[in-house]
Amino acid sequence: MACKVPTAKLGSQGLEVSKQGLGCMGMSAFYGPPKPDEEMISFIRHVVESGVTFLDTSDIYGPHTNEVLVGKALKGIRHKVQLATKFGICYEDGKRRFRGDPAYVRACCEASLKRLDVDYIDLYYQHRIDTSVPIEVTIGEMKKLVEEGKVKYIGLSEASASTIRRAHAVHPITAVQLEWSLWSRDVEKDIIPTCRELGIGIVAYSPLGRGFFSAGAKLLETLTDTDFRKVAQPRFQAENLKKNEKLFLALCELANKKGCTPGQLALAWVQHQGDDVVPIPGTTKMKNFEENVGALQVELTKEEMEEMETLFHVDAAAGDRYPGMADWTYYNSETPPLSSWQA
Repeated sequence: MACKVPTAKLGSQGLEVSKQGLGCMGMSAFYGPPKPDEEMISFIRHVVESGVTFLDTSDIYGPHTNEVLVGKALKGIRHKVQLATKFGICYEDGKRRFRGDPAYVRACCEASLKRLDVDYIDLYYQHRIDTSVPIEVTIGEMKKLVEEGKVKYIGLSEASASTIRRAHAVHPITAVQLEWSLWSRDVEKDIIPTCRELGIGIVAYSPLGRGFFSAGAKLLETLTDTDFRKVAQPRFQAENLKKNEKLFLALCELANKKGCTPGQLALAWVQHQGDDVVPIPGTTKMKNFEENVGALQVELTKEEMEEMETLFHVDAAAGDRYPGMADWTYYNSETPPLSSWQA
């Protein structure tokens, strides 16, 4: 790899990660059929040797199979990696539930440690917020896992500003994972400022707009019929796609001027949001990985950043980023007061 991957500090508790991470979800779930294990194991090992050492998985990817895959890939190189996984989404009787009760938190952690075949998890996130359990109760149990050495740092994903604040008062939150990209900028209003005020790192998932900024509408031609983007993503549905393609073509124009790919320009925009921001683009292809890492070399001026932000203003994209925003995002992540809890 030509360039050395810089590092970034997440939070103020000491976690240092590569300035770009790797989202592992697409290897096992949601984006078409699972990719062959052997192929993905050697891919992950190549990624780590290249200097991208921050790996992101979850117990719901598969479910469970992605953690097993990542665990196999880490044999002999665990010490080189900052490993993040998540708990909190489960399916019971075919229905999706978010859970954050203490017994569940602990059981999930033990199971993830086993599947990953590691002694500890570097960064353990609550994947989605359980609105029936006070956040203080969930974080209280995660704090115990830290004290026991099973987890080093605690994170939250898709949490509201007030939930982040309450959680941070129980135990320092090291990172908040959220969707942040040129076409997903809703988090800039309250959540990013709250994280910055509290000294919490920001991990940006889907920084390439789920692959859209790399290929535009053509992306759909490469997706299988079971791919979540094709099946359920509002922004990839016909009418919205037509409007969003215009945004992509404008991005291509800017990228041509800059001498980089549109995907690199989109990633560089996220990377330039601050030293406390780490994007975790996911890919299963070597070519895409090399392109993504190349984005670390793209320098943007204040004027170029502003030009992109004007084009991709907060309401620029057609369609929501999830089908059912209240169900899947921080829009619905307030929890009851601690005083209401009866263990």
